[in-house]
Amino acid sequence: MKRLLILIARAWQLGPSRVLPPSCRYSPSCSQYAIEALEKHGAIKGGWLAAKRLLRCHPWGGHGYDPVP
Repeated sequence: MKRLLILIARAWQLGPSRVLPPSCRYSPSCSQYAIEALEKHGAIKGGWLAAKRLLRCHPWGGHGYDPVP
């Protein structure tokens, strides 16, 4: 499951993310954050952290450096 989720994030990085203008308000990007969270915490907790990060990434959300805990 973890590998599948990482594959999805990498596919995003290599596909739509390269065509669309940069819009992530955080560093590292949301997809990179997801990959790091999944590698560090596994599919369940890493997936939860990635989902929470994606929900925070909007015009009224935060911005700046946000490392994986």
